[in-house]
Amino acid sequence: MPRPKTKVDLIEQSQNNYKKLFDYINAFTQQEQMAEFPVGTLNRNIRDVLAHLHHWNLMMIQWYTVGMKGDRPAMPSIGYTWKTLPDLNRKIQEMYNDTDLDEVKIKLKHSFERLQVIIAGHSDEELFTKKRYKWTGSTSLGAYLISTTSSHYDWAYKLIKRTKKGKS
Repeated sequence: MPRPKTKVDLIEQSQNNYKKLFDYINAFTQQEQMAEFPVGTLNRNIRDVLAHLHHWNLMMIQWYTVGMKGDRPAMPSIGYTWKTLPDLNRKIQEMYNDTDLDEVKIKLKHSFERLQVIIAGHSDEELFTKKRYKWTGSTSLGAYLISTTSSHYDWAYKLIKRTKKGKS
C-alpha cells in the first residue's frame, strides 16, 4: 500500500493496519497470544510488541503536545537519540514486562484513539507540508504520524506473522 499523502489516506491506513493487526492477533487462542516468540527478537511475545506500539504512540503524543506549544520535544525520548533507539526499545520492553496482555491491549487502544483525534484535527496542508512546524524539522507532521501509526502497525503485524511461522 502506498504511503499516505492525504489526511483521509492516513486515517484510513492507520485504522486499517490497526484493525488488521488486532484481527490477526484475535484469531489466536489466548494461549497462542501469550506464547513466546522464537529466540532472536527483542520483543519476546505479542504483549511486548503491543506495548512497544503503545509507548511509541505515547511518545508521539508527547512530541506533538510539546512541539505544538512552540517548544522543542526531546526526540525520541529524554536521554536517547535516534542512534540509540535499540537502547530505548530495550527500556520500553522492560517497562512493560509486568503488564498483562489485556491491559496492554487497552492501553494501545486508548493511545491509538488519541492519535486518531490528533490526525482528524488537522488539514492536509497542516499534516503534509514539510517544515510547517519547527519541531518536525525538515519533514512533516504527517510523516511522524505515519511512522507512529500505519507504518508501525504494519511492522508489528509482519513481525508477529513472521514469528508465528517460526522465523525471527
